[in-house]
Amino acid sequence: MTEIRYRPVGVDAPAVMRTIDLGHHFGGESARACEVLRDIGFTLRSGEKSVLLGCNGSGKSTLLKILNGLITPSHGRVFYQDDEINPARLKDPILHRRFRAEVALLFQNPDAMLFNPTVFDEIAFGPRQIGLPDIEARVRHWAAEVGVSAHLSRPPFGLSGGEKQKVCLAALMVLEPKVLLLDEPTAALDPRSTGWLIDFLASLPVAALISTHNLGLAPELASRALVLGENHRLIYDGPIQALLTDMEKLAAANLVHTHRHRHGDIEHRHTHVHDWQ
Repeated sequence: MTEIRYRPVGVDAPAVMRTIDLGHHFGGESARACEVLRDIGFTLRSGEKSVLLGCNGSGKSTLLKILNGLITPSHGRVFYQDDEINPARLKDPILHRRFRAEVALLFQNPDAMLFNPTVFDEIAFGPRQIGLPDIEARVRHWAAEVGVSAHLSRPPFGLSGGEKQKVCLAALMVLEPKVLLLDEPTAALDPRSTGWLIDFLASLPVAALISTHNLGLAPELASRALVLGENHRLIYDGPIQALLTDMEKLAAANLVHTHRHRHGDIEHRHTHVHDWQ
């Protein structure tokens, strides 16, 4: 399959992540195998912010986990910079250490990422694992950046959903990654915290791929959209503003719905976007 290309950050920006003919299914090679991704090809460039759009079940979370090396694709290839990412290559301790520090995945459910006794230990865990210097200074800096300094001595499990998400984000940023993969990052946030997150992400000089099915929020997060259709293929890669006016493409991705509407005795149908989280 020919790779869909969109390069809004300019031809000089180096590629940080790239996929070629990526596909994945669960259930082995049997006829009942469940296909979740098919022939996915795109490039994410340094400093570029993109949203990954698609309805529930389209394969967004699976794609992010493949990009983070947590799932091995059934076929196709994934590259980080010039290195192919697969189980054999990640046995190289130098590549493994660099990849784990530079490509960070934020799960949709923050509880899946929390396991340390205090917020301080949660944020410090990654730097301790890879032997970074000045761990306390790093932890306190990023705790302040995300607004959880007051909770450093508390167990993370007792925090609100939004506070947990901020702790998880600090635990990623303390490693100073080059790529952020964010799976529905606003799902646990109230409107004020969502606004904070949009500003925070915009200020970061990193590449980011941010999954959501909230079309109202998507233009605030990025100018580029990657859209997974219900057929689990990449059906759009381009400017998000152009996508928002393409009702046929949005319908193919199950991101709009149509229903009957009455004005007095007159009945007609409206198309609406899906703006829930």
